Amino acid sequence: MIVRIAVSALIAGFGAGLVQALLQYVFIQPLLLHAELFELGPAPALDQVTVPRGSFDPMREVFNVIFAALIYTGFAFILVAGMAFADERGADISPRKGLIWGIAGFFALHLAPAYGLAPDMPGLNAADVGPRQIWWYGTAATTAIGLWLIAFGQNRAAWGAAIILIAAPHLIGAPLPDSLTNVAPPELAASFAARTLGTAVVVWACLGLFLATIWNSAWASDAG
Repeated sequence: MIVRIAVSALIAGFGAGLVQALLQYVFIQPLLLHAELFELGPAPALDQVTVPRGSFDPMREVFNVIFAALIYTGFAFILVAGMAFADERGADISPRKGLIWGIAGFFALHLAPAYGLAPDMPGLNAADVGPRQIWWYGTAATTAIGLWLIAFGQNRAAWGAAIILIAAPHLIGAPLPDSLTNVAPPELAASFAARTLGTAVVVWACLGLFLATIWNSAWASDAG
């Protein structure tokens, strides 16, 4: 079982990391490069944002791929541990269900925290890092537990507890900056947040699909 978990997580995590790196290069990196210009002076209009010729830095892109692969391999170990736990109790871990697992991971680690702390970029001010990290980790943890209770809870008490857990961080509220003074324009920030969340849902869906497919493959089963 341990070998099966490791094989599934390593292959699926690396594959999802490649998807993340590609989507980041095409959709997110141009916005980051544009936002950095606002810290130096006037910048081109938003509709002129493209990856400039010669901006491809092989070393930077290699590190982006490595970083994305490491991050999503870590996520893959967390997700496949839940899948293995559910599989031991008779749950169906088909590729279709894998997509649902992946989207649930996106909801817990991206969408729910983004409801209070939207993805930020250079040129935006925010609250201190410490309080934001505490709120983010708390939101991700309570949302993940809540989704687990919704999926596997056997009674209304479990479902009620799930709703409370998911809603609690947002009722408490995310830490906000003392003043709202941004260098980057709000249009750029909105586009960055939308593309970041859009990229995340695609990558998490791929991660869940990859994990479930590899988990059910004959050679992975033999390895376990």
